[in-house]
Amino acid sequence: MRVLVAEDHHVLARTIATGLRRQTMAVDIAATGDEAERMCQATAYDVLILDRDLPVMTGDEVCLRLRERSDVPRILMLTAAGGLSDTIYGLTALGADDYLAKPFDFTELVARVRALGRRVPKPPPTVLRFGSITMDETRRNVSVDGRPLELTPKEFAVLCRLLRADGAPVPHDELLRTVWDEHLDPRTSAVRVTVSRLRSKLGDDGLILVDKGKGYRLCE
Repeated sequence: MRVLVAEDHHVLARTIATGLRRQTMAVDIAATGDEAERMCQATAYDVLILDRDLPVMTGDEVCLRLRERSDVPRILMLTAAGGLSDTIYGLTALGADDYLAKPFDFTELVARVRALGRRVPKPPPTVLRFGSITMDETRRNVSVDGRPLELTPKEFAVLCRLLRADGAPVPHDELLRTVWDEHLDPRTSAVRVTVSRLRSKLGDDGLILVDKGKGYRLCE
């Protein structure tokens, strides 16, 4: 397993790196946020241990920027900001895979890093684009030509599934199965109504087409 430790406290960074190397991991160190981003672009790390309070570019910025890439490593936030609200913010708004507050027990850090390394395949990018549509799954933002949209949870989920299909048709039954629960009547008009509302909010009925017998798909 290859790990990058992004930590500006040099003694702590070396201590973590030494300990992980003793656990047979390959470890590199970055002292600033921009250095961490560059190293992640150049090397396919399995796990990034990321301090939130980094110089030049904060760990928060690094996390958000990396989440726009398709080859992002698993990110473990390691920070002194250990309140419940901090943890929730790191896991939801920033999109970190795990969150550990300082001070920490090293055996717990190793266990968390190994657990992250076992999670394969790596997650798809959280920023999805198709034509004029951009969706940030982590921050739950959607825009068309830069114009922000307010979507309901079901509208967001349907559009996300269509974006992931990248122009291929998504069957009606699949949308029912993945967006609604199993108790929904398969004869319901929920999908049709939700797609109709989406078209209206997107501002162009031609962005979502119906392929007869195949399902719904996005069209540029």
